[in-house]
Amino acid sequence: MKYSVLIVDDDKLVNEFLTETLTRAGYACVAAFSGEEAMNKFKAQSYDIVLTDLKMREMDGLTLLHQIKSISPDTTVIMMTAYGTVETAVKAIKLGAYDFLLKPVSPEALEHILSRVTEVLELRSQNRIMQADLAHKFQNIIGRSKIMKEIFDLIQSVANARSTVMITGSSGTGKEMVARAIHYASNRAQHPFIKLNCAALPENLVEAELFGYEKGAFTDAKKTNRGRFELADGGTLLLDEISEMPLNLQSKLLRVIQEREFERVGSSQTISVDVRIIATSNRNLKEFISQGLFREDLFYRLNVIPIYLPPLADRREDIPALTQHFIEKYNQENGRSVKKLDDQVMRMFLRYHWPGNVRELENMLERAVVTAKAEILTDDDFPTELALGPVADDLPPLKVPMKLEEGSKYLILKTLEKFNGNKTKAAEALGITTRTIRNKLAEYQLESPN
Repeated sequence: MKYSVLIVDDDKLVNEFLTETLTRAGYACVAAFSGEEAMNKFKAQSYDIVLTDLKMREMDGLTLLHQIKSISPDTTVIMMTAYGTVETAVKAIKLGAYDFLLKPVSPEALEHILSRVTEVLELRSQNRIMQADLAHKFQNIIGRSKIMKEIFDLIQSVANARSTVMITGSSGTGKEMVARAIHYASNRAQHPFIKLNCAALPENLVEAELFGYEKGAFTDAKKTNRGRFELADGGTLLLDEISEMPLNLQSKLLRVIQEREFERVGSSQTISVDVRIIATSNRNLKEFISQGLFREDLFYRLNVIPIYLPPLADRREDIPALTQHFIEKYNQENGRSVKKLDDQVMRMFLRYHWPGNVRELENMLERAVVTAKAEILTDDDFPTELALGPVADDLPPLKVPMKLEEGSKYLILKTLEKFNGNKTKAAEALGITTRTIRNKLAEYQLESPN
């Protein structure tokens, strides 16, 4: 993306130098030679970044900064001056300036600070997209089962808390989706949601990724780099697969959670942050504790609000709604017009054990929608393991006492199973009509009522 920069300096030569330097670096630059001209241009068109001199005739840089921030608080403003003092810099930062540059500004310093700014702008853009997407999904929640409704209620109730959250569950159950839902339902939604996959990085890089590093801190540290904690300041940091965090870093993480401060690698300067921590794991962390692989004090500090996501096999009543959601999603993405599964495939879906959980269901439906030859998906559109793989019987042995509705469901489904899904034969055996069976299956959310 090409970011726009409004360059404000009443010195024509300086303005031309800045414009030429940033244009060469790939920015879309517009020049203004006074604070008044800059405000007129800013009101007529929005800019991602404003680079302004402090000392200018009539309207100075601080006044311009104040006016820009009153119109557009998210616009990044960088101040420049040849007469810098600590007091002026502090005042500019309090008014919302991103940073303060001393003149004469070198091309290297200018490009470096702009690269830092664009990194933040890209994160903001990604977060806005994810926020809009997740807000839609959270309002149109996919999950009718009792356990999922309880999880959604919990998300709403804990969203605005600062307390740490531990989300556990098998791979593919949607742990990251729940973490994002918590963030975007919270009062931190306008701030970054930053993720670190603890299992995806070599052990020697995890500390630098978490806390950042100073230039020269190690061989490849060619410039100062902010870590995930700094990038997530004001927002949420997701520590994915926390069980894989090296043991020697766990004490440092515990300190940051407790004291809200840390030091970059290679620096003694303490940095304070306001970050909410959400951790996920598909492992049994209590077993890791007993094996000496995970700190018990860190576990209890992270596990303040525990959320367990059940496997898909334990919430089969969600399968029809999830199936329709994914069909519609991949229809839209691929210009397809698949309507639904046929009844036989839905029965297969409801009996299959889904070792890959929701992720496996989504992947299977994406492939089927993309390769479908008709509007209704049949067993020919799916891999043979769906029909031949192990099944999980969702009907427990009949026990007394049992509610009449539960007994009726048990009897109808067991009879259909005996006759391989043949509604006519099952209706005859039960002494009811096929229409009654269809209505009951729709009531159980096992197929459409049509």
